[in-house]
Amino acid sequence: MKKIIILSFIIFILSGCSNVENLNYEQILKSFNDYGHKANVYRSGYKYYLPRSLQVDDSTLFNEIISSEYANYYLYVDALSYKEKVEKKYQENSTSFYSVALNYNNKYGYIEINKQENDKYLIEIMYNYAKIEVIVNKDKINEALLTSISILKSVTYNDEIVDNLFLNNVLDFTEEEFNIFNTTSNDSTYLQMGEDIDETDEILPDTDLLN
Repeated sequence: MKKIIILSFIIFILSGCSNVENLNYEQILKSFNDYGHKANVYRSGYKYYLPRSLQVDDSTLFNEIISSEYANYYLYVDALSYKEKVEKKYQENSTSFYSVALNYNNKYGYIEINKQENDKYLIEIMYNYAKIEVIVNKDKINEALLTSISILKSVTYNDEIVDNLFLNNVLDFTEEEFNIFNTTSNDSTYLQMGEDIDETDEILPDTDLLN
C-alpha cells in the first residue's frame, strides 16, 4: 500500500498537479525507488517510457532528442558499456551547483548540475548506462529532474538484440564517441551534437523490436 501511495504521488507530480518547486533534491531522488512506467518507445536493443507531455523530435541509433514545451532533452544510450558491464565511480564535484552519485537497485550513475550563461542550468543525469542532458531555467530544475529520472529508470535492454548489433558490426564505436561517464559541465559536446542532427540523419521507426 505504501508503494502505491508513493507511486501515485510521483504521477501526481509529473502530471503537473503539484508544486514541484517545493520539493528538495533528496525528495526527488526518492522517485528512483518507485515503480516505473511501462515502456511506450521501442528502439533497436532497448525501450523506455516517454511521459505524455514530451515527444521525440529526432532519433538515431542510440541518440534521441526529446522536447517539452520549455526544453530539449538529449538522451544517449550506451549499449557498448551496458554489454561490457562497464563501471566507473563518479567523484562528486564540490564546485557544482549540485552533484551526487547514484546507486539504486544495483544501478549506478550521477547527477550534476552546473550554472551556465544567462542564468541557465545544465543538468546531466547518468543512470543504467543511459544519460540525459538538458538546459533549463532555475525554476524548471525540479521538473526536469523528475522527467529525466522517469525516462532513465524505465530504460530496459534486450540482450539478444544488443549482442546481435555488435556481432553483425552494426555499431562502429570510436574513442571520440560520447562518454556517458564523463560530465561536460560547460559547452556540452552532446548538446552540440544534437544541434547538428539534420534531416539527412537516419531516423529509426518506432517499431516494437523487442517483442
